[in-house]
Amino acid sequence: MNFATKPRCSNLAVLAFAVTAIFAAGCGYFQKGGSDAAAQKERDEKTREEVANAVENAKPKLQEAGRKVGEAAKVAADDARAAAQGVKEGWDRGGHAAVDLNSASEADLVALPGISHRDARKIIEHRPYGDKHDLVSKGVLTEERYGDIRDAVTAK
Repeated sequence: MNFATKPRCSNLAVLAFAVTAIFAAGCGYFQKGGSDAAAQKERDEKTREEVANAVENAKPKLQEAGRKVGEAAKVAADDARAAAQGVKEGWDRGGHAAVDLNSASEADLVALPGISHRDARKIIEHRPYGDKHDLVSKGVLTEERYGDIRDAVTAK
């Protein structure tokens, strides 16, 4: 059965009615002045049976809907991973080689996201770098600004 094209609410409606009936019966809403305890007990039993049947009928459909949601979430996660991998592969193939902090020109450094001419000159002044994170340890960039370029630089 395709839940997207054939919504079925009859079991849920029965369930809602049954729960309401149980509540109403428990509160004495349907009690009439002359009804006796045996009649009330019979009504309570009938209501409990109707609710049990409604829940029993609705359970497989709810389980199936939950399974379908789980499958859709897995497909979405797989698609997101594939898209991220495609971005990485496209970037790598696109000729965007990492900029070497020890040999890059000022123009190469300024092309990095968030790097100004002043930052580029400061990077050049503090050469050589043994590791690209030296930009932070030498006080050239903040950790936050380094985070913007860390994947685009290297220290050879």
